[in-house]
Amino acid sequence: MGSVGLLILGAILGAFICAKTRSAAGAVAFSLVALVLFIGTPVGQGLPDAISAFMSAVDQATTPALAGTPGAEGGPR
Repeated sequence: MGSVGLLILGAILGAFICAKTRSAAGAVAFSLVALVLFIGTPVGQGLPDAISAFMSAVDQATTPALAGTPGAEGGPR
């Protein structure tokens, strides 16, 4: 499992180097590789569920205001 950590570190380092040289596509590609490798580890397996829960909470909080329902704070006047 230690080799996965080195691969993640290498991908983050590659993203940093690409960002410093202003190669946006390379930085995005290295970042995506690092993210996929991180999610594949036991520590990162909960990340998709955490992101889903966060997005659900944001959606529930913003839907009344965006839909313009009468009881919503900051709705249309």
